[in-house]
Amino acid sequence: MNIDDKISEYMKKDKSLINMSYKEVTSTINKKFKTKLSVPAIQSRWKRRGLPAKNGNFKQKDVPVHEQIENDIQKADYKDAKKVIENKYHTVLDRALRAEKERDAFKAVKESTKDSLVIKPKYGVSKGEATAVVLASDWHIEENVRSESVNGKNFHNVEIASRRSVEFFENVITLVKKEQNAVTIETLVLALLGDFISGNIHEELLENCDLTPIMATIKVKNLIVAGIEAILRETKLKLVIPCHVGNHTRITKKIHISNEQGNNMEYFMYHTLMDYFKDEKRIQWIIAEGYHSYLKIYDWTIRLHHGHAIKFGGGIGGLTIPVQKSISQWNKIKWADFDCFGHFHTQMDGKNFLSNGCNIGYNAYAVSIKADFDTPRQTFFLIDKKRGKTVVAPIVYSI
Repeated sequence: MNIDDKISEYMKKDKSLINMSYKEVTSTINKKFKTKLSVPAIQSRWKRRGLPAKNGNFKQKDVPVHEQIENDIQKADYKDAKKVIENKYHTVLDRALRAEKERDAFKAVKESTKDSLVIKPKYGVSKGEATAVVLASDWHIEENVRSESVNGKNFHNVEIASRRSVEFFENVITLVKKEQNAVTIETLVLALLGDFISGNIHEELLENCDLTPIMATIKVKNLIVAGIEAILRETKLKLVIPCHVGNHTRITKKIHISNEQGNNMEYFMYHTLMDYFKDEKRIQWIIAEGYHSYLKIYDWTIRLHHGHAIKFGGGIGGLTIPVQKSISQWNKIKWADFDCFGHFHTQMDGKNFLSNGCNIGYNAYAVSIKADFDTPRQTFFLIDKKRGKTVVAPIVYSI
């Protein structure tokens, strides 16, 4: 006799099962025969053998009609109540998430206020005066871009990155001297906005990069040192150098918002740069301890950051909509006339913001996300004492 026949025989002979519910019968049989049968399976066997039907179990045909109606009413009331509770929960959750975002924004602004610096006018109203600002970010010096991976639109390696860095500083000097023919410029803001290396945050970068993250960081440091020395040598400019970490240079798998700087190689690099130039009286350093830093030039306030806190998932409006949403939130805590950032490898003047380009240029990642094509470039502009942001110009390369 197989196990099914044994169960059937037991169900017919044991009269105590008659007064049990299907759930209790199932539990009893599973314990006795060491099986794992479900309640519906036992219910089906019970009915096939013509045993007396049980009320209050799984099929409503065993329940009187008036009880079925009452059960249905209770179930409907329960569903309505559940829906109301779920709606309330989602409303509270949305408010909590908005509050958390505002709290993070407030924290970022609060942490960055100590990184503020004020550039005051030196001359009277009658004399023209301006401060030059240059944005440097997203060099990704050690990453390879193969021509065939981008339909012949770009090519990049460490050698090209080095040559572009030299041209970058040469062009900065040239642009400042050109503008000095029209207006007095005594200060240059060299904003280092992060992602000077690609690092190894993505597994693919282990294949595409010619240098390890440490070696790439050392290489970038030497390139920046040479560029700053060239500016000091070729001009009489005073330098203000705000420094921000990028997302590629972190040493953790994910960004640690509360201690992003402490887990980022660029933060260490900036401190070594500051130490290298510690005796240079013409340089002022702002190494950001939070996501933002603020720079007040005459009557205008600039908010600086790398850009990775702006969440952009693509769309017809491009960068403009997510940038304006972020600026609106940040301005509730501390006002800025415009933002300067990198990260998106796209140069754009949005009136109240400047998005910087990149030195690496168009790569396979840009193709995969359907990004707009843009040539390698950085951004130069002036803050005029009377007019604010003027003369926005790209820094482009011969290679």
